[in-house]
Amino acid sequence: MAKLHLIKLSVGTETIESLRQWQAGKQTQTADGLPRHVTRMWPKRADELLDGGSIFWVFQGMVQCRQRLLRFDEVIGQDGIRRCAFVLDPAIIPTTNALKRPFQGWRYLQPADAPADLPAHRQTEDELPASLSAALADIGVL
Repeated sequence: MAKLHLIKLSVGTETIESLRQWQAGKQTQTADGLPRHVTRMWPKRADELLDGGSIFWVFQGMVQCRQRLLRFDEVIGQDGIRRCAFVLDPAIIPTTNALKRPFQGWRYLQPADAPADLPAHRQTEDELPASLSAALADIGVL
């Protein structure tokens, strides 16, 4: 089991499918073709995150999926500022929906607080509308 995870708002994408499409773009990939997310801050607890950790993505106020963290690459922007690229496993794993209030940047997420993966037989289901998913999660059904 992972020692630690990350949680992040998926800014610019509103569904798992739109995240998948965004990550398919060359500008969001490493030289070896893996998806990445570039951020200003470098995690101080990188070793714990790379010991099986994932980044959990929040869409429209709900955690809906995760991707395993593979490594952290240094990226120097055109402005000369050092940034961190979270290099991700291309497999996007749907999770049970969990409500999450808005927050800035990324946060550490303890494994005990992470939503469970959806069972394999449910991973091919169509996504529910965000408002319905939020309402069901709010009353504890999802």
